[in-house]
Amino acid sequence: MKLRIRGDSLRFRLTQSEASKLAGKIKVSESVHFSSSPNDVLTYSLEASDLVTGISALIQSGEILVRLPESLVQPWFSTDQVGIEHDQPIGSGRTLHILIEKDFQCLEARPEEDQADNFPHP
Repeated sequence: MKLRIRGDSLRFRLTQSEASKLAGKIKVSESVHFSSSPNDVLTYSLEASDLVTGISALIQSGEILVRLPESLVQPWFSTDQVGIEHDQPIGSGRTLHILIEKDFQCLEARPEEDQADNFPHP
């Protein structure tokens, strides 16, 4: 899973196996380690559940967690729908833009990057 952070925006890109896990209500996570200290880690996660009614993002204890309703994940995973988007109000007239997308194979080969698990380019 890839995460791009830009301003008040989070963009997640998932491979086929990660999207399959999310569709199966299995939490998908990655971590970035900044040193050998266990406290210097940033984890980012996506979680689908039939218990949530809307998309929400939060950060706590070094983890960015986005929760999605299963009812949005299933059609995204099983159709040609590319992404799921949401704007979460964060106060003071600002919003956090959240985008979850399928990670497609590049049109040009990148020998340094394994794209075998990426979605076929449409």
